[in-house]
Amino acid sequence: MKQWVPYTNGRRFLIRLAHQRDLIQSIEELCRKASIQTATFSIIGAVSSITIGAYDQQQQVYVTFNKNEPYEIASCSGNVTLKNGNPIVHAHAILSDEQGKTLGGHLFSETLIFAAEIDIQELTGPPLQRTYDDITGLYLWKPPSE
Repeated sequence: MKQWVPYTNGRRFLIRLAHQRDLIQSIEELCRKASIQTATFSIIGAVSSITIGAYDQQQQVYVTFNKNEPYEIASCSGNVTLKNGNPIVHAHAILSDEQGKTLGGHLFSETLIFAAEIDIQELTGPPLQRTYDDITGLYLWKPPSE
């Protein structure tokens, strides 16, 4: 089985995301509208509330928490692939509060945008699909067919 295929850069979008909208849903909606199936992205800006977490490898579940506080997006990167034929976002972020204290992890819906700008790079090649992995309990990239 082939473990990799080359991808080339497709279209690149620089977009200001809408105030008080859900960050993850906004990116997925953008990808549906632009017919983006595979991409990488980075985001700068700020959020007014967050839902963030980490994967508990033993129990194979995400442990999440919410904070209804403003945070600066110190770093946010991720990718877009397909799950059940729809674009799905996988994003991780490092966020800082007004005192410069940071927290980070896997970013989830119910993270509200205060002001954010996304640089999204479409990748052309076979669309990457996410499928359930029995070993990890995660939806991971399915290796491309030969």
